[in-house]
Amino acid sequence: MSVGRGIVSGVNGLLVGRSAELSGLVRVLQSAAEGTAGVALVGGDAGIGKTRLISELVSEARERGFRVLVGQCAELGDALPYLPLADALRGAEPAVREAAAAHPMLGQLLPGMESAPSAGLTQQRLFGSLLGLLADVQPVLFVIEDLHWADRSTRDLLVFLSRMVQSERVCVVGTYRTDDLHRRHPLRSVLAELRRLPTVMGVELGPLGSGDMSDYVATLGEVGAQELGLIVTRAGGNPFYAEELFAAMAEGDSLPDGLASLLMTRVELLSEAGQRVLRAAAVAGRRVEDELLREVSGLPLAEFEEAVREIVSRGLLRVDGYGYTFRHALLQEAVYTDLLPGERTRLHAAFAKLLTSPAELAHHHLAGHDLAGALAASAEAGRLAERLGAPAEAHSHYDQVLGLWDRVEGAAELAGESRFALALRSAVSAADSGDNHRAIIQLKALPQTSEVSERLAYYLYEADDQPGAIAAAERAVESAEDQPALARALATHARTLLWSPRHRDIEALTARALETARAAGARDAEVGALLTLAVYVEHQGDVARAHELVESASAEGSGDLAMDLRALFQHARIHYEQGLLAKAAEVADAGVRVASETGLKWSTYGTDLRFLRFLIHYVAGEWDQAEEVASGFGARVGTLPEATLSSFALFIEVARDLPAVEARLSWVRPFWHEELPAYISRGLAAEHALWHGDPATALDHVRAVMTPMEDGYAWVLRVAAVGLWALAELGTTEGADELRARARLAVDSGPTGEPGHLGPEGLAWAARVEAEWHRVHGRLDVELWRQVVKAFDYGFVYEVARARWRLAEALLAAGDREEAQAEWALAREAAERLRAKPLANALLEFGRRARFGPAGGHGGGQGDGGLTAREAEVLRLVAEGLTNREIAARLFIAQKTVSVHVSNILGKLEVSTRTQAAATGRRLGLLA
Repeated sequence: MSVGRGIVSGVNGLLVGRSAELSGLVRVLQSAAEGTAGVALVGGDAGIGKTRLISELVSEARERGFRVLVGQCAELGDALPYLPLADALRGAEPAVREAAAAHPMLGQLLPGMESAPSAGLTQQRLFGSLLGLLADVQPVLFVIEDLHWADRSTRDLLVFLSRMVQSERVCVVGTYRTDDLHRRHPLRSVLAELRRLPTVMGVELGPLGSGDMSDYVATLGEVGAQELGLIVTRAGGNPFYAEELFAAMAEGDSLPDGLASLLMTRVELLSEAGQRVLRAAAVAGRRVEDELLREVSGLPLAEFEEAVREIVSRGLLRVDGYGYTFRHALLQEAVYTDLLPGERTRLHAAFAKLLTSPAELAHHHLAGHDLAGALAASAEAGRLAERLGAPAEAHSHYDQVLGLWDRVEGAAELAGESRFALALRSAVSAADSGDNHRAIIQLKALPQTSEVSERLAYYLYEADDQPGAIAAAERAVESAEDQPALARALATHARTLLWSPRHRDIEALTARALETARAAGARDAEVGALLTLAVYVEHQGDVARAHELVESASAEGSGDLAMDLRALFQHARIHYEQGLLAKAAEVADAGVRVASETGLKWSTYGTDLRFLRFLIHYVAGEWDQAEEVASGFGARVGTLPEATLSSFALFIEVARDLPAVEARLSWVRPFWHEELPAYISRGLAAEHALWHGDPATALDHVRAVMTPMEDGYAWVLRVAAVGLWALAELGTTEGADELRARARLAVDSGPTGEPGHLGPEGLAWAARVEAEWHRVHGRLDVELWRQVVKAFDYGFVYEVARARWRLAEALLAAGDREEAQAEWALAREAAERLRAKPLANALLEFGRRARFGPAGGHGGGQGDGGLTAREAEVLRLVAEGLTNREIAARLFIAQKTVSVHVSNILGKLEVSTRTQAAATGRRLGLLA
């Protein structure tokens, strides 16, 4: 039986009864090789053959040129964060270890490497670094065994990989024991979440059938028919149980009831020294180092080595590097469970004397009833988990310290800090792990010092409790005992007032915060105050000052990566919103580069910087680059940040009418109750419907987006313009006044009830709203559409082209055919260059109806007088002799609207009666 790191190849190299399951896993592997990443979760009872199946997949992957990473979770659970990742990296081939060492956040998991200094967002940096490593060394098969023992951070890592690896040549496989998943097991919710993803395949290994089991037992060695039948019957389809039964029969033992009893009969065949070593190994866990096991066993070297040889020869332990691994976790559990209470306590205490890992020390001290040792080790384990980027485990360790505090004398000296400091650490770790609710509860229970109140204000603001955040921030300012604490409290207080009725206080608060922060050398507070002030003055219309403030915030690092990325994002955003696209691109590129280098591509501001860079490409007409960036915005989403990022890809996909639109919308649809993804994706779904001739559906999307939207925000402008476009296509004015009124409110009042500053894009959409409103009422106003073209001409290539389309219609209706064709030609050239298929098709149709020639001449006909599609439809009904009332009933529009259309038709065709209009329409071929 050959042995690999964490994956055992099997008794005889044969895989029996699992061909269907293996074929499914190989399909996932093949898809990964072709560029579609996949995840497989393999579950089954202990001993059912999960490891054997995965070993076959590992062999197949290596034959296909995959690099293989295999890591194993340990029964210590949350005590050791990222254990399987560290295990996989340490056992990886040299090229992978070298690549990992180049990522500081991963390198710290390798032997002999120091922990990277914390600069914030440690867990997100580690996750991003791993994603980068997998991309660097692909194709990769990453196996995580025994997920039922996984720590919280490893579970989070599995979810992250399952969602983020989409186009990489990466296959992730996890195994878990179904019989260990009790109702409240933390893995259950993770499995339920992951199984909903299309990239995830579930494989459940059930018992082998009697035929397959007979075949399997026959591969173990010679066995009589009676013995074979007994083994098959007793094993119940479990291969490991069958192996143990076979081994017991081969040694002439009787067969006790139950697997645990059967396993212990084999242990009891060992010498006293052998049993002593095996019992010590069971206390260590699934794997133990040779030197450590020898020390704990207390045996002389020669006797120890003889005992180990005996254990290995009987197949109970296997050699694994410089240590030993139990042949199966069930064997380790059986031996450990058989220990006497005092024996178990003494062995745990013996290990605690020899170990140096704080998390392992805490585990053994606690199991050995050494509460003082457990408290000290847990405190150190929490600090180490913080440095490793495992906030959930840090929180767990700190909570354990707090739970032991009153039971241990001299707790503060042992922990190395006060109870208050540890409780604050625990709360911050909870927030860093995503549990703001827990953090807020813990902080509210602490004495309200300035530091506690400042963090509470920050988390309450993130939780959308602005009144609570403001009150906590005010307490933080009032109770500050030193200048750094006061600076941070003032900066946070100013931030809580953004978009509140008290926003005018921000100027004075930030001025005080900046003065205090600079005097105290608190760069993080200084940057926070600068950014808050920049957002405020930008909204007040002082864009030049906003630029100065953000440039000052970005000039040097704050020591907090989250703050630095926030500064870079705001710097790029302000340039973008002022139409300074080249400068915005330069800053956004720098921000994306920092996010990538620090493993923070998927952090909040790392993601924001990437979608901003996409928008800059999109607006500037660099659509091939935009589409390339959008290809990294996964369509198969499961969280709000993913849905938001995915929605941005619809800008390019809708404008180019790409096949991915419907699939992406179907994945984002469950998040339409959330404001931002609904605004982006439903607004673009409305445009998609309009391009495909369904204005009613488009209007439904617009109304659904605008109904819950708060008044005054600039977001309303684009959606209102699209809604008016839909009304024009429907030939109705109902609702048009409301859409224009809400758009004007955003321009005139803003979210705080005061006129705010709109950048060039906001002003352009406001101009388009006015032009579209007139179009709904049957008036193609040339000057209004000229203003729209001019407003978008700060660099928004696509919207200029769309506005030229409408300007051409208006010019033709006004009788200026030559200029109409010139605008049409410019719009068509831009649409073709962008490969904006729907717009190009609309322009071709308009040009056909207008009889525009390819080079600017009149073409072969006299034109159609610039009639819109709706007007041409009304003209045909006029020619049939229908009255306005009858036309309104036929087209399901208002009689007043029909009257407007008829007036426009008479004017455009330069006739004075309905009869003359019908005759002219026939002559021009408009009634066909």
